[in-house]
Amino acid sequence: MISKKSALVVLALGLSVTAQAQEKKSDIKVAGNIASQPARDVGIARISIPPVLAAAARAPYATLTSCGQINSAIVSLTKSLGPDLDSGSSSPRAGIAEVGGRAVVNSLIPFRGVVREVSGAASAQRRLDTAISAGYARRGFLRGLKIARHC
Repeated sequence: MISKKSALVVLALGLSVTAQAQEKKSDIKVAGNIASQPARDVGIARISIPPVLAAAARAPYATLTSCGQINSAIVSLTKSLGPDLDSGSSSPRAGIAEVGGRAVVNSLIPFRGVVREVSGAASAQRRLDTAISAGYARRGFLRGLKIARHC
């Protein structure tokens, strides 16, 4: 078992490495998300599902009538999901730093899996993961609809 002081030093080092490898505002959001993971694990902080992803989960294949609506919906989904696969804005170093930072932070709570189930964090994460998957499906569907309608 590591002391609280050692845990904070490890957390600070992990976040420092993560922050150095990340250059964009969205990457800073990822670092903050990593740092707040223990609070979500024990139920202090709640996981919230963005409204655009909740709507996508309810109706991932609902059609829209105009090109403007389609474009607007794609932009909204991209704000919540991040860049699409063909955007070319993915940095391998940032991904490695994120994985490292998550590994350090997630090792701070003993019996993390049990704690997450008891606190409800695991079921909240499953709901968020489902909404994210629906958001990806919705964005792909809308991009196909955009192409089919020549928008």
